[in-house]
Amino acid sequence: MSVPALSIEMKLSEGEAARPGTNPREVVVAIGPAFGKAMNKTIVMVDHASVLREVISGIEEQGAIPRIIRSLHTADLAFMAHEAAKLSGSGIGIGLQSRGTTVIHQRDLDPLSNLELFPQSPLITLDTYRSIGRNAALYALGESPNPVPVVNDQMARPKYQAVAAILYLKECQHLVPGAKSVEVTAQFSIRE
Repeated sequence: MSVPALSIEMKLSEGEAARPGTNPREVVVAIGPAFGKAMNKTIVMVDHASVLREVISGIEEQGAIPRIIRSLHTADLAFMAHEAAKLSGSGIGIGLQSRGTTVIHQRDLDPLSNLELFPQSPLITLDTYRSIGRNAALYALGESPNPVPVVNDQMARPKYQAVAAILYLKECQHLVPGAKSVEVTAQFSIRE
């Protein structure tokens, strides 16, 4: 007898303009303009619901508090993550593009600098997303964690480069020039 596969469903609700946090245990996760809306899967077809749930679970496991915002004015990973870090009470933020590329950022770094970058989205597993959340939480709590191990495949870039460009353009179609990022509430449910 086979066990039915469970899937995670996600409902994202947008709220007011994102404001700076004050909680020193907070990690802000900035999702792309199309994340969980017009786009629901990463470049390797992993559901956004599973990705975001793992990142949040990793943050919570370490005793930090996740907060989600949606970037509306940029889909550039570095700038999304840097804004998340500037809005975070701890000064730590995560940027998460719809295709799955991710970065952990810190408020006082330049936008194109970061704490940890995960550029090869086709190689990022759900376990890696959870570890990204954990490390971001540890940075927020004043720790210096070992970087999340990443897999490197020199063939991933040529294999996925065209698809990545198309997904980025699709994400950019949902930009709202001049719009402020907004607070997002995520609700997850499990479906058989």
